[in-house]
Amino acid sequence: MSQETEGIQPAEQQITYAALNSQQKKQRLRELAVVFLKLGTIAFGGPAAHIAMMDDEVAKRRQWMSREKLLDLLGVTNLIPGPNSTELAIHIGYERAGWRGLIIAGTCFILPAMSIVWVLAIAYKQYQTLPQAEGLLYGIKPVIIAIVLQALWKLGQKAIKDVPTGIVAVAVIVAFFFGWNEIVLLLLAGLGVMLVKSLGRSRGNVAAWLLPLSLPLAQAGSTTPTPPVGWLNVFLFFLKIGSVLYGSGYVLLAFLQRDLVERNQWLTSQQLLDAVAIGQFTPGPVFTTATFIGYLLAGHAGAIAATIGIFLPAFVLVGIINPWVPKLRQSTLVGGFLDGVNAASLGLMAVVSYTLGRTALIDIVTVVLAIASAIAVFRFKINSAWLVLAGGIIGLILQLVR
Repeated sequence: MSQETEGIQPAEQQITYAALNSQQKKQRLRELAVVFLKLGTIAFGGPAAHIAMMDDEVAKRRQWMSREKLLDLLGVTNLIPGPNSTELAIHIGYERAGWRGLIIAGTCFILPAMSIVWVLAIAYKQYQTLPQAEGLLYGIKPVIIAIVLQALWKLGQKAIKDVPTGIVAVAVIVAFFFGWNEIVLLLLAGLGVMLVKSLGRSRGNVAAWLLPLSLPLAQAGSTTPTPPVGWLNVFLFFLKIGSVLYGSGYVLLAFLQRDLVERNQWLTSQQLLDAVAIGQFTPGPVFTTATFIGYLLAGHAGAIAATIGIFLPAFVLVGIINPWVPKLRQSTLVGGFLDGVNAASLGLMAVVSYTLGRTALIDIVTVVLAIASAIAVFRFKINSAWLVLAGGIIGLILQLVR
């Protein structure tokens, strides 16, 4: 048995949570808490890197589910608003331990980043400057490139099942560079593969319900000024964002710029840029930017209210949709739809990897770090957590000696 799966008993991993005794249920919840606290602490690099780490930890090392199942869950997260990697963590928690697992996995993945951002917000409000973290990021980003490439390779072997899914993945990459919206690409890819695979069948469109649940809400933002800032206003504002926002942290920046800076004038543009920067270089979900902004607007109560508000819709939507995933996969039409979405998701991850690579690989040192990390993950199967730690240490050392 390899080191990666040592101590894992796959047969036991497939037992449903309801079939476990009380002690086994507690053990499973503890395992979820430990895994997602760890991932939330070391998951630098954005959603693509988070997904890569979950794939390594959940599907490969612990064998909690198959890679195909993980891809299906990822495909569904891409069709609902909210942070995809956090929603994938919540899905995994629900699969392992029902509603308790859903809450524990999601909360433990968010909590480390929230705590770090909260502390940084306190320091920022006092000193009006950002802590210097260039060295840390300098060493971590090249490592993240290697981790994401490994995930792309492994997920690609499952997502590219045939000619239609291969064509879709390439088409999504090309279309994205021409400025197409991500959610439009996902929907078109899913519908395209569904139609190709169901050619000649005359059935109703049972996948229609998978269209974004809150698309009408996304067009219905209020244009009237809001009341003075308080923790309740902060909660309601971020609850709206969490209910309608698709896309990356840059989409979040545009959304916040319009509402917080231009419309409500709660923040300056510089404060908003600093908040998004904090969310980008801390581990865990970028949406913890909300914690930072909430603290600036309404203190400790605001930090808590903003965090709960922006993540609450993800917990609710995953809880509603998750029980339907197996039934959806059994349907020929919906199975084709999910195959297309999975291939499109892979294409979008490839684009993210390219963009991240241009930012991370800036000199010979970072290129060497990326190559060494790729050898470590592909050849020696070293755990991504150790690579992230090593990259950060190397970056800090290089910053000190320069």
